[in-house]
Amino acid sequence: MPEALVTTRFNGHSMVGALQRVLVCSPRNAGWNQPERAARWRDLGFGHAPDFAQAQAQHDALCRELKAAGAEVVELPPAADLSLDAVYAHDASLATDFGLIVLRPGKSNREPEAQHHGSFSESLLVPTYGTIIAPGTAEAGDMLWLDARTLLIGHSYRTNAAGIEQMRALLAPKEVEVLSAPLPHGRGPFACLHLMSLVSLLDQTTAIVDLPWLAVETVGLLKDRGFSFIEIEYSERDTLACNVLALEKKQLLAIEENHRTNDRLRRAGFDVRTFPGSEIAINGGGGPTCLTRPLLRG
Repeated sequence: MPEALVTTRFNGHSMVGALQRVLVCSPRNAGWNQPERAARWRDLGFGHAPDFAQAQAQHDALCRELKAAGAEVVELPPAADLSLDAVYAHDASLATDFGLIVLRPGKSNREPEAQHHGSFSESLLVPTYGTIIAPGTAEAGDMLWLDARTLLIGHSYRTNAAGIEQMRALLAPKEVEVLSAPLPHGRGPFACLHLMSLVSLLDQTTAIVDLPWLAVETVGLLKDRGFSFIEIEYSERDTLACNVLALEKKQLLAIEENHRTNDRLRRAGFDVRTFPGSEIAINGGGGPTCLTRPLLRG
């Protein structure tokens, strides 16, 4: 076998393949234990002042579940220009079969984070394939691989039309089709409503959805592509019940507080692993998919 194939440690184009390598950023490295950073919690949209010790313990529990599923966990190093949001490592970059796309988050405090994703990933031998530049904005929480050749991108307050067009231009030469999905106003620009706040893929044919908030055309697109839906328990919408990470086969990782939704998933035949998310996930509005940047799936 060629050496390049043996040593490749990155890919993309799947939300559900077996998770083998994943980038995270702990509260410690994001500066949750630094008073000057923690003091900005209101500006960043957190529900309350962060409890560093609890958040770190919950993040440690998340990482234990990732490792138990067989994933190599790598951690973004600390940096002076990271914010509390850096723990939500999913958003600032997108892994592809051709390297990492360094995104330009629509939340301005996160722009430095994207650059750190690029430089750190290169140290892991993950090359940079492309970069989103102004006036484009794009966050990976709005991006859903429907299959290896189709990327669905939510047009939101965080991902604009210019960002989607840049993604289309980057991926078209690789014969990847980029589709756009409109997102609702929701609670407005300040709130973080991503496409993956409303739909997460569980396997090749099943999605968990917040159906009332999905656009009609997005529902039709997913159904036309053969996806069946499991609806969340709507009383658990605000605790991020739709934010579920596929680990491998029928194994999922979810926030333990969402008991009713997790029970629905188990009744549908999924093995649902959980971690406590009151501080690390729910307080800042980012669940297990948000807390992880997959770099390699099998």
